Amino acid sequence: MRSVPNRVRAFTLIELLLVMVILVILASVVVPMFPRRTDDARKTRAMADVSSLETAISTFNVDCGRYPSNDEGLLALTKNPGMDDWKGPYLKLVPIDPWGNSYVYHVPGTHLPDMFDLYSYGPDKQEGNDDIGNWQR
Repeated sequence: MRSVPNRVRAFTLIELLLVMVILVILASVVVPMFPRRTDDARKTRAMADVSSLETAISTFNVDCGRYPSNDEGLLALTKNPGMDDWKGPYLKLVPIDPWGNSYVYHVPGTHLPDMFDLYSYGPDKQEGNDDIGNWQR
């Protein structure tokens, strides 16, 4: 009795190309959404950093009776600037913003003259309309 060879089943070239085309179409729709999500995540992180820095500065103020000076800056939250009533460190380290810049600190503030201004320059890395600061709620 003669045996019939088993037929090997495989995808044809047309089927493979069709799958590739579908994947490319899906990728072209989904991938452009990621940069917007990344920008949103960076802005959210900057707002969270500003909030935690603001809390640390307020704690410094309660302990020392004043805000860190412009000369001391945010480093006064991590290292004693030579004060007897300093009870820090209030932060392990001063974060940088999600765009790689230092947070800006001014006392007294322009936006909050009775307190301080604390902000990130935002995505354009320049002072202006997209700043993320403690005066924005």
